[in-house]
Amino acid sequence: MENEIEIFYSKDWPFDPTQGKLDYELLDTGEGEKLERFGPYIFVRPYEDAVWPKALTKEMKELWNRADGKFWSSKQGAKSGWKFNHKIEKKWIMEYKPARHASQGDASGGIKFLASPTPFRHLGFFPEQASHWDFIEEKIRARVSFNFELPEGPNSVIGGRAQGRKIGGNSGPGVRFLNLFGYTGMASLFALRAGAEVTHIDASKSSIEWAKENQKISGLEKMPMRIICDDVLKFIEREGKRGNKYDAVIMDPPKFGRGPKGEVWNIEKDLPRLLNAVRKILSDKPLFVILTSYAVDSFSLPLGYALSEMMKSFSGTVKAGELCILEKSQNRLIPLANTAIWSAV
Repeated sequence: MENEIEIFYSKDWPFDPTQGKLDYELLDTGEGEKLERFGPYIFVRPYEDAVWPKALTKEMKELWNRADGKFWSSKQGAKSGWKFNHKIEKKWIMEYKPARHASQGDASGGIKFLASPTPFRHLGFFPEQASHWDFIEEKIRARVSFNFELPEGPNSVIGGRAQGRKIGGNSGPGVRFLNLFGYTGMASLFALRAGAEVTHIDASKSSIEWAKENQKISGLEKMPMRIICDDVLKFIEREGKRGNKYDAVIMDPPKFGRGPKGEVWNIEKDLPRLLNAVRKILSDKPLFVILTSYAVDSFSLPLGYALSEMMKSFSGTVKAGELCILEKSQNRLIPLANTAIWSAV
């Protein structure tokens, strides 16, 4: 099996003034922090790997000084949590990757989702994972080909697979997509829009409700997506006993975590068991498997080796590397997570 090292990042995040709206931007990093724009707001969050100075331009100094809020970590010698300098909304809508073709959905809008500061420094999504969303949608769409006669109306093409009527052409095999530790459902929504049947699993009830809200505001609530609150390992092992199979799987396991009934997750102890269980529920012709880790002592190569071993009986390629965001101030790639992707040849 071929193995490659790669840098993963999306080119579709930066502010596009022609659309007259703000999405996400990594504005600057340095001195253990990162400065980011989330929709209408600018926040400062910890980024311990930024051991270089912040940009010294006048523009960046002003942005750092007028940030709407900052998340303090316990490592910074202050009480951990958010401190806001201005009043902000509890939740607000953001959007990524408007559809470019009629077959992808409503060309006037992309995947919409809610952003909100959480007690864990995140805002409901991980912008560096956008390259995964692109990959997921592209791979699933390439396998699922279909042709529909669609009703008229502004949302007639969103979820065309569910709302339209097939009029001809060959339909490729369906794709069953499984999102483990799925959080608020970003990857699930791109798989859903591409035409997959989606199963989304997370142990957090609040994340599950958030995923349901994101599905609704993206206009995809009528499409086939199961959103389940469960312990990931228990769910997969039950699926194996039931004989259920999946064509594509994405996993974003935390370093530590707990299931809805107090089940304990530890990545060093439980990752081998997870990969073995996932291998047993793969279809005969899997499309892709993605493994991502934010564990501070994790590296991308071990993830790639683990995925290679898991998928050694299939013909495919493993790429391992870092998930990055392009920084506006210095035009450089900032690594934020490690990942590995197995993809069918």
